[in-house]
Amino acid sequence: MAYHHGNLRTELLARAEAVIATDGVDALSLRSLARDIGVSHAAPGRHFPDKQDLLDALAVEGFDRLGTQLKEAASKDAASEPTTEATSGSGAFTDRVIGTALAYVRFATDHPALLELMHARKHREPSADLRTASDACGVILLGLLADSDTEIGDPERFGVILLATLQGIAALTAGGALPPAHHPDDLVTDAVRRLLRGSTG
Repeated sequence: MAYHHGNLRTELLARAEAVIATDGVDALSLRSLARDIGVSHAAPGRHFPDKQDLLDALAVEGFDRLGTQLKEAASKDAASEPTTEATSGSGAFTDRVIGTALAYVRFATDHPALLELMHARKHREPSADLRTASDACGVILLGLLADSDTEIGDPERFGVILLATLQGIAALTAGGALPPAHHPDDLVTDAVRRLLRGSTG
């Protein structure tokens, strides 16, 4: 087996994400990853000293990808988008919150195992890079909520409640537990509108 293998770090992360998506974190090992991508068993150690370092790096990458999608949704000009049933009757701010919430739930349902890893705190405190990446996603949501023309009250507390609601919808969707009549996009839209109405009186 070769010791060097192109962009080994990128390939290790991609293969690790595929493994946890199908078999879970417990099935992952640096040795098995090396075998899967055709390098020596020592090669992954050049980038990741141990399995936890690999998992932390994968979580950071996940937060970076999620953050990109949230930022795009949060900054989108709702007025430039065609009016749909889901967004009609909403102000621009509400549309932006709905769009951002939809982006989160779609990421969560597309990558449930990765999202679980991103939020896991089982083995040790998160690394500085992981904490920074996680906080950056939170700043996007908090910045959007603080940008409201109406008084939300405590944007941070509202953000936690909203995130918990979205996480619940995503979990039900990923687990196939939603009744056929309830589409996740509709539930997200309804949840955001109800929470915003309740927070602004």
